[in-house]
Amino acid sequence: TRGNFETTIAALEGGVRGLAFASGMAASHCATMLLESGQHVLAGTDIYGGTYRLLHKICCRSGISVSLVDTTNLANLERELRTETKMLWLETPGNPLMSITNLRQATQWAKQRGILTVVDNTFATPVLTRPLEMGIDIVVHSATKYLGGHSDLLGGAIVVGDPDLGQRLYYTQNATGGVMSPWDSFLASRGLKTLELRVREQCRSAQEIANYLAQHPRVSRVLYPGLSNHPGHALATEQMDGGYGAMLSFEVAGDLAQAKRLVESTKLFRLAVSLGAVESLIEQPATMSHASYDRADRMKFGITDSLVRLSVGLEHPQDLIQDLDAALAK
Repeated sequence: TRGNFETTIAALEGGVRGLAFASGMAASHCATMLLESGQHVLAGTDIYGGTYRLLHKICCRSGISVSLVDTTNLANLERELRTETKMLWLETPGNPLMSITNLRQATQWAKQRGILTVVDNTFATPVLTRPLEMGIDIVVHSATKYLGGHSDLLGGAIVVGDPDLGQRLYYTQNATGGVMSPWDSFLASRGLKTLELRVREQCRSAQEIANYLAQHPRVSRVLYPGLSNHPGHALATEQMDGGYGAMLSFEVAGDLAQAKRLVESTKLFRLAVSLGAVESLIEQPATMSHASYDRADRMKFGITDSLVRLSVGLEHPQDLIQDLDAALAK
């Protein structure tokens, strides 16, 4: 059953081998275990809090170092490059600031220097972005999110385009044992059957909600690649396949307490740290999904106390807008 899911997600990503794990973090951990003591990782500043924690609090115990870099400007990579740099870890759109990284250029830069490239494709899914087609070595997913799509499974996945790299990762997966269970594999395979239908519809709703928030007097900033004033809009239009994703963030014109009150006031948007399922979710990154960031790093990289993140589900977009409107009024 697990093999069936692995075969399907590999096909969707355009890869030659898929591996299914017990969680997205188990998949990410397996990818980092390609590194050896003394080696160095370059990672984006706009990444999932669990990935930040893995790189800074766990990998460091094995003598692996990490530098966080704004990957929207590849000149930053060159400044942080070391002789021991062996992995480039990317997310696009980034989490939670929705930054867009040029995957083709990043791949070219890394390959010229013998650096392995990894993309967490959880937000975009293979519906919108297929990093392997752009030269990326490893794609990582939290299958808990869009791939499953119904908030009823826990899982992760890795897809690669090189059979030898796939075998190396399989060896680690088999040796460490963090595999996806048969039941979760069945649910993930079921989720893939409706993946494109869900993601396309969610993208349309997210665009409507982003347009609404951009005009709201109590919102100081909206971060969504589908807005023309987003710094990565042109690149996202080129790099993403017919949509800009169903994740968006915005800053409340206020402080942490006001943002907290907002996320606790919605009715249709449920307060939860997850994402990518049929129901819409709302959360406050500073105290939830990115609480594992060191505060200094969080503030340095723009993950402010007033930031709110939305995962847009399959409810009617006008109902969701009315829900946000009522919460913002409070």
